[in-house]
Amino acid sequence: MGRVWRLTVFLLIGLVLSVGEGGEDPVQDVVVAVHPGVSVTRLSRNELRAIFAMRRRVWPDGTPVRLYVLPDDHPLHRAFCKRILHVYPHQLRRIWDRNVYSGTGQAPVEVDDVKTLHARIAANPGAIGYLPPEWIDEHVKPVEVR
Repeated sequence: MGRVWRLTVFLLIGLVLSVGEGGEDPVQDVVVAVHPGVSVTRLSRNELRAIFAMRRRVWPDGTPVRLYVLPDDHPLHRAFCKRILHVYPHQLRRIWDRNVYSGTGQAPVEVDDVKTLHARIAANPGAIGYLPPEWIDEHVKPVEVR
């Protein structure tokens, strides 16, 4: 009976681990996008983190940075945080909340969907956000993250 018990435990552990792996975000790719008027074409991961932590508030030409994001539970937002910034969405939210509550800054503008995110980035000088690759067009410019 001990052998059957060990086999059952082993199978249950395997099942739990496979469910955890299957919980990954379905989003495959995410691209950092800016308004076409932004002169930056490349950012380091640290520079991007500073922008998304609201510590860097102006572009090199003096244009104010306008940050647009999706809700914390949106698959694209989770993919961006994990794959590009290498942080969890709740960590980023904590930074924004601290800025707001301490009076030292504000949170980014949160929009409901990718279509609205694309429109806001395209319409606002100095705007930055993230989009699926298929949403990159002549109205927004991709930024390389190195």
